[in-house]
Amino acid sequence: MRGLVVYDSYFGNTKLVAETIANELENQGLESELRSVRKKYPVSPQGDLLFLGSPVRMGSTTRRIKKYVERLDKGSWGGKPVVVFTTILALPENPAAERIESREKYDLMAGRKLAERAKAEGLNVLDDQLWVDVGGLKGPLVETGLEQTKQFTRKILGRL
Repeated sequence: MRGLVVYDSYFGNTKLVAETIANELENQGLESELRSVRKKYPVSPQGDLLFLGSPVRMGSTTRRIKKYVERLDKGSWGGKPVVVFTTILALPENPAAERIESREKYDLMAGRKLAERAKAEGLNVLDDQLWVDVGGLKGPLVETGLEQTKQFTRKILGRL
């Protein structure tokens, strides 16, 4: 089984999550390939499982990851599992109730909207999504972020 991890990243946080997913796939006995949407590749991506990742910026995933989903070969990927992951700004230690409500409506919805876009394109998107908190506008990831990513990846593989 081969896993493909495709991501966009501005400050390296989403890239770090993507690398952690790819490494965990390999630790679990799968082949993995890591691809940035910012680079050109000579061959189309191949695999059995696809992870799509983006930072949440201004309440949305990036334009590049959305375009990637639109251009992905649906004939090759239509029936294969797709998993969405995002990195988002962490809540402050004592968040106000309106901030929590805003986060639910704003930040976390970005990953859900990317999943809905991928489903609308004919992809088999799993309901499970990963979001990893970032400690500031530019990072770093929160202390538990990479362990959270490893556990999530193992959970997904356990369901396949």
